Amino acid sequence: MTTRRAFLASSAALGFQAARLSADATFPSRRPPLDERKFTSPAVESRIAEMKKTIADPELAWMFENCFPNTLDTTVRAGELDGKPDTFVITGDIDAMWLRDSTAQVWPYLPLAREDPKLQRMLAGVIHRQTRCVLIDPYANAFNYGPTGSPWAKDLTRMKPELHERKWEIDSLCFTVRLAHGYWKATGDGACFDDDWKKASALIVQTFREQQRNKDRGPYSFQRSSPVATDSLPHGGYGNPGRPCGLIFSGFRPSDDACIFPFLVPSNFFAVTALEQLQEIHNDLHNAAFARQCGDFAAELREALARNATVRHPRHGEIYAYEVDGYGSAVLMDDAGMPGLLAMPYLGSLPAGDPLYRRTRAFSLSDDNPYFYRGTAAEGLGSPHAGLGMIWPLGIMGRALTSSDEKEVAACLATLKATQAGTGFMHESFDRNDAARFTRKWFAWANTLFGELILTVAARYPQLLRG
Repeated sequence: MTTRRAFLASSAALGFQAARLSADATFPSRRPPLDERKFTSPAVESRIAEMKKTIADPELAWMFENCFPNTLDTTVRAGELDGKPDTFVITGDIDAMWLRDSTAQVWPYLPLAREDPKLQRMLAGVIHRQTRCVLIDPYANAFNYGPTGSPWAKDLTRMKPELHERKWEIDSLCFTVRLAHGYWKATGDGACFDDDWKKASALIVQTFREQQRNKDRGPYSFQRSSPVATDSLPHGGYGNPGRPCGLIFSGFRPSDDACIFPFLVPSNFFAVTALEQLQEIHNDLHNAAFARQCGDFAAELREALARNATVRHPRHGEIYAYEVDGYGSAVLMDDAGMPGLLAMPYLGSLPAGDPLYRRTRAFSLSDDNPYFYRGTAAEGLGSPHAGLGMIWPLGIMGRALTSSDEKEVAACLATLKATQAGTGFMHESFDRNDAARFTRKWFAWANTLFGELILTVAARYPQLLRG
């Protein structure tokens, strides 16, 4: 996301009304005209129509209609390559495909895939494209449509023309596994688990092993000439030191910002989940030896997390650290980017009722977290990536998706509605005191996640949408 450091855009500059639209105003669709949409799905359109009848608040219904199909409307390039479905998914205002973002962008459509063969084929195409990406380079986070080169071609790392950016982030590979596993569970279709996918899954496990750095520093290093310190890794591109302890080293966070300490706790938890999902898939494929290898690795990581990932906070008691170094030092914070500590239950990494998670959540949503902000516009998690005082809608949505408190969920919905700055869409971040000052007017992951949140609320707390 280093290239995602979009300028702070005022609503006036973008031609939007900054104040929240009144409840009795009309809300014209902000979707592209039908003939300009990148992909259409009858199942998605049917769900939108159904939900608009369910949501009593016209502004909230308008936001859902704009946001839920935004990935399909604007970011999908679906076709065929080598006789297989092939789908390239850009993030929005950056013409490149992040493994993390592309999974998150299409994830909410999985439950509809059985109803729509065209949608199912498009989703299978994302899996095939991600498989090719991993085989090109398992250490890269973002890819081009083809071998077109990159504005980051001069980074001091093993760049290839197919890569947009080569920042090693554990979660990139975890999200790739999440999509394949989720698609298989939603559709029953295992055709995507072909020889290439099996090679890619083996490469994922190999990469995780390499980055435990038990014997040496491994093959990955990264440096960039930039005035932004978090764009590059210190010490020759290998990052700050960490004592090998069974955890996986990560160069960068989900925000694409460099880690301070190399063991990123929520990403290591996510790796456990990914390895367990690989174990389940390969057991079904009758690849018992590799499945057992994945299961043993997951158990090893769990034990390493139990030994190294917690700290005692003076006010919250024992909680999870955000990053640790294996020497006893820790970074106490949380970030709105996923995976973060708050979002771990959403990604299946921890049960939401776990007492240790509950204490960590309380820390994350308190003034003890340096990236939790309160202002006149809203309160919520932020990130170093977009600057101090900037709240991320992803963090607000992550809070709602992991909450069992109806009042808290209602408050999150109200905040998202009040801070969309008249655009009808979610953004990367907004100023805690002025939601009209925001970054990234076209950020498809945040838009689609908002749609997923509304569908989740409809299933759990339908009364919140009925008014």
